[in-house]
Amino acid sequence: MRERGDGEGGLADLSWPALPPSPTVLVPLGSTEQHGPHLPLHTDTAVAAAVARAAAARLLTAAPDDPVLVAPAVAYGASGEHQDFPGTMSIGTAALRFLLVELVRSLSRWAGRVVIVNGHGGNLDALAAAMSLLREEGHDVCWAPCAAGPADAHAGHTETSLMLHLAPDLVDMARAEPGNLAPLAEIMPALAARGVAAVSPSGVLGDPTRATAGEGRRLLDRMAGDVAARIRHRRADHTGRLLPAPATVSPT
Repeated sequence: MRERGDGEGGLADLSWPALPPSPTVLVPLGSTEQHGPHLPLHTDTAVAAAVARAAAARLLTAAPDDPVLVAPAVAYGASGEHQDFPGTMSIGTAALRFLLVELVRSLSRWAGRVVIVNGHGGNLDALAAAMSLLREEGHDVCWAPCAAGPADAHAGHTETSLMLHLAPDLVDMARAEPGNLAPLAEIMPALAARGVAAVSPSGVLGDPTRATAGEGRRLLDRMAGDVAARIRHRRADHTGRLLPAPATVSPT
């Protein structure tokens, strides 16, 4: 798996004269945090980058004359709930909000639309706050989640399947074990108050043991189709989150 801002619609590999005028720019946003004993720390970032690349490819196929570029991923997010685990590197909500605001202000000097493709739930407060300010300033910016329908919360079947597809050499299935299987709503009060370690010593919320690369490929395809359809649909809620496209709009 490629880690730079390259692949489909890659921005960082281009020189400035090679940039098309007013492109749509997708910015993958992830985190660097624990994902159990079997997944790499950059799981959220890897997923967000892969979804952004695949969504860009779909958009370019559907409308070749509308340029779409994928920026290098933002690899640090708000991950305070995972801070009890070694390897977690969190910049917190306030710093992430500031980063997103300044990044989009810079992009807006030459880009058209900016879409943040978010792969980590802990980033939501920063995203909402940044989008509110940026949209008040008149920037054409929004964000889309990496969503694939019902999924376990963290380092379980969904994320393990995705990483088995994207970077199987970085997944240690010999160390994959079920974590806390309770519904997220049930454990959220303790998690919010004391962090993930208080509800799952392994850091896993879900069951990764039956994850497969084939399922990961299907999940990635579904996520990319959803993001591409949201971008084409163009409607967002008050937080700047792009709304799902109507059923009549094809995600492919």
